[in-house]
Amino acid sequence: MEPTLYEKIGGEEAIETVVDYFYNELVLKDETVKHFFDETDMEKQRRQQTKFISFALGGPNQYTGKSMEKAHEGMDIQERHFEAIVKHLHAALAQFQVPVDDIEKALNKVGTLKDSIVNK
Repeated sequence: MEPTLYEKIGGEEAIETVVDYFYNELVLKDETVKHFFDETDMEKQRRQQTKFISFALGGPNQYTGKSMEKAHEGMDIQERHFEAIVKHLHAALAQFQVPVDDIEKALNKVGTLKDSIVNK
């Protein structure tokens, strides 16, 4: 059986590292999206995002957060914001030498959430 993306990437510890880089070096420095996190407990956000991405990549389901619709309700996230986040996730995964094919698989999974996040 082929390993999951979660296993290929290195499990939860590796995903935590990617998530930290994703927020600290990319998202929170991007003027187009950083305002969405002004009132966010970033430690909690990082933990939830790590669990969510882990599950999305085939790891254990430890995500106990709100549904995507509820979590993004009233935020007025537009397609350009979603695309910026996807771009940052791509860059974060690439920074940690995740193979391009695996990055594309991961981003395709994230892309399935677009309708639950944009224009809510």
